[in-house]
Amino acid sequence: MLQGAFPSFRETGPAPVEAIERCHHSSYIELVRSIEAPTWLDADTPASESTFEAALLSAGAAITAVETGGFALGRPPGHHALAARAMGFCIFNNAAVAARHAQAELGLGRVAVIDWDVHHGNGTQDIFWDDDTVLFVSLHQWPFYPGSGGPNEQADTILNVPMSAGSGDDEYLHAFDHTVAPAVERFDPGLLIVSAGFDAHERDPLAGMRVTADGFRELARRAASLAPRVAAVLEGGYNLDTLPALVGAALEGFG
Repeated sequence: MLQGAFPSFRETGPAPVEAIERCHHSSYIELVRSIEAPTWLDADTPASESTFEAALLSAGAAITAVETGGFALGRPPGHHALAARAMGFCIFNNAAVAARHAQAELGLGRVAVIDWDVHHGNGTQDIFWDDDTVLFVSLHQWPFYPGSGGPNEQADTILNVPMSAGSGDDEYLHAFDHTVAPAVERFDPGLLIVSAGFDAHERDPLAGMRVTADGFRELARRAASLAPRVAAVLEGGYNLDTLPALVGAALEGFG
């Protein structure tokens, strides 16, 4: 169970490379490992000689979260990272790596991922598109970066819930209750991983949504009821004045 209002914290170690290889091409992993000076992996994703270590630590935190029922407070985030390249600040796909770890090492056959970051989790979707053992659900502002996740972009175990700019608590909770929760309940996962971005907050500078701390608390509370095991990983959230309290609200909801 995720900890509530007074959580305990622990440092985590790096993910083993074999865990990353379950989701990413070996040639891409070696590219990140080989970086020796500041560079750009795409137009939004800077990298340096410490990026490989940081990305392994972030993925390692996600693995620990699924093992312990915790909330991985790791950066870089992950949900835009594709199997063969970085994208949108993301190097390795932390939620996907954690889901594959849960299946390979914890014996959990069916895993659901709910992504409520304001941007569509295109990388997670890409990794699991043809995999009926993982349900991926994304609520996100649309049309918006990265341009994917529209109303017609669906599959048997891919559910995109595009939200209009200006959506707030009422709209998000309605979508969760009427679309997200029934899909997860039908799938009946042994583990739910939440890709918990907080850039849909009303004061975040990178988007146009109006979710409040109470909204994130309620999203977390409702997510926590959908599977016997629940974990979360930090995705977006770009107002450093509000982000700690929003994570705290989510922890209260998960608890």
